[in-house]
Amino acid sequence: MGEPRRPDRVAEAIREQVATFLAEGAKDPRIKAFVTVTAVDVTRDLRHATVFVSLMGDEADKKSTTEGLASVAGHLRSVLGKTLRLRSAPEIHFRTDESVARASRIESLLAPIRDVRDQREQEPPGGDATAAPGAPES
Repeated sequence: MGEPRRPDRVAEAIREQVATFLAEGAKDPRIKAFVTVTAVDVTRDLRHATVFVSLMGDEADKKSTTEGLASVAGHLRSVLGKTLRLRSAPEIHFRTDESVARASRIESLLAPIRDVRDQREQEPPGGDATAAPGAPES
């Protein structure tokens, strides 16, 4: 299967264009949170594109940003149609991607465990006054 499917190529091009648009051209004042485009899924007929975004900020900023993204979807569709030169531009649907926030939370939970493990590895052997169970006494 030499060449990737066309929807995959279009999805990647849409991801790049949406990321650029949000970084440079989004004028909606409701978009307050830091937005990262994590992935794009496009239907086989290229009529619908689901854009997964990760939002960083407090809950109020995330809510207003979600509303702002829904509002700019129509304008973004026309921009994509022009820049990607598609016969018909896909309808854009934004979905929040919680995987980045979840990964960050897991990382923060694992950090203290790693610290304790690193401290134990740095202790010199035999530095503990208590003998290991089953060890012969001298």
